Amino acid sequence: MDLYVHPPRTSTGADARLVDSLAALSRVVVAITARTLADLDVDVTLNQLRTIVVLASRGPLRTVDLAAALHVHPSTVTRTCDRLTRRGLVVRHQGATDRRVTWLALTESGKDLVGEVMRRRAAHIRDLLRRPDTGPHGTDLTGTDGRRTGADGGLAGTRGSAGALGEVAVSA
Repeated sequence: MDLYVHPPRTSTGADARLVDSLAALSRVVVAITARTLADLDVDVTLNQLRTIVVLASRGPLRTVDLAAALHVHPSTVTRTCDRLTRRGLVVRHQGATDRRVTWLALTESGKDLVGEVMRRRAAHIRDLLRRPDTGPHGTDLTGTDGRRTGADGGLAGTRGSAGALGEVAVSA
């Protein structure tokens, strides 16, 4: 009995292996980020982290612009930022020329959290890349070109979705 759902193959050969490797890498980065949040013991979800990462990378944004950047409805941003405001990570400002416009920005605590998550996540990734063996579950760390491209890293079962951190890039 096969317990796993296998995605349909739309390409073959090297493309398929590359796509599989990149998808595995994406899952690893999301899992490492989730682990980092758990290690920091902060009450922030991956989607909330994604929101503050966009604010950290782009600066203050209007609600509608943040929603567009996150590819969500503005009401979703409003609810998310309500929670982040209560946690002291985001602050709202009314527009100077138009009070109907609300600007969202990170607080110093929000900036500190993003910085700490990124530092810890980078350290986890460096540790993973330094491992000479395969992952603890026998996952190969090398891709089709012989470079390490991803592994389970002992993080299987961590919740998250690929691309959850839209703005964040990892370079090797």
